[in-house]
Amino acid sequence: MYIIGNIIGSFFGLIVLIVILVVVLSNALFVVKQQHAVIIERLGKFNRIVGAGFHAKIPIIDRKAATVSLRTMKNGFDIDAKTEDNVTIGLEVSAQYHVSYDMGAGPADSGVYKSYYMLQQPVAQMRDFITDALRSSIPVYTLDEVFAKKDDIAQDVNATVSEQMAAYGFTLVSTLITRIALPAEVEDSMNQINAAQRTKAAAQDLAEADRIRRVTEAKAEAEAMEKAGEGIANQRKAIAVGIKDSLETIQATGVTNNEANQLFMYTQWTEMMTEFAKTGKSSTVVLPADFKESASMFEQMLAAGEAGEQGNVPPVPPQQ
Repeated sequence: MYIIGNIIGSFFGLIVLIVILVVVLSNALFVVKQQHAVIIERLGKFNRIVGAGFHAKIPIIDRKAATVSLRTMKNGFDIDAKTEDNVTIGLEVSAQYHVSYDMGAGPADSGVYKSYYMLQQPVAQMRDFITDALRSSIPVYTLDEVFAKKDDIAQDVNATVSEQMAAYGFTLVSTLITRIALPAEVEDSMNQINAAQRTKAAAQDLAEADRIRRVTEAKAEAEAMEKAGEGIANQRKAIAVGIKDSLETIQATGVTNNEANQLFMYTQWTEMMTEFAKTGKSSTVVLPADFKESASMFEQMLAAGEAGEQGNVPPVPPQQ
């Protein structure tokens, strides 16, 4: 029984030793994930910073003070500000940042060290910096300028806040103004102004189009009248040439100028009557019963022509 008791005691002691070793090793050995860093403190004082991989520390004496993520993080903030023209606007700002990768001259100068030991609430502090920078920049711009230059404003804010956050071991990657919110009454007023401007522009375009149409029509009418005048002039010229040629032909037969003119006038009258019978409103033309009366009509035409020459008035054609 004594031997069995010794064996059981030894076995139990071995188990306790193994458990102690496991606990000690699990506390002494650890793994750091990618894009992370672990701060090791020894007896409450900063000792070192270890990166991704398998590491060991002295149990009880050393401890993992913090695990710092090196990945880029994003936070959004709602900030209000007043423009130069006294319009209070709401800004939605998005900030991307990460712990600085700079190791500095020593571990105490690294971004990991500063981010843990120098600033307890980095997000809240960053919000305060961004708010202060925006409220200093926005009042120098009007409302329209804020919309037009929001990217420039964001870049200026990012440059200012980056310098401030660098002292605490953070790198500000970018600052974006993602939305500009207006009071309801201001937004309605702007919409009405834009609608009025669009209506005015549309009316101006319609008036300009009507003016162009009228000018084009006037030019076309003027050109048409010019062409019509040229046609009438050419027609009259052709008639005059025709009359001249006809008179010369008649005179070539040996008749006198006076007789030739009389014959031509009578021929013109008969052609006029023929054309009237063809194209006039009446389909019937009544002529004298014998040639003597026709001759009388011809004599009346001659008399009217002579009277017109003496009175310097155009001859009146005989009535039917």
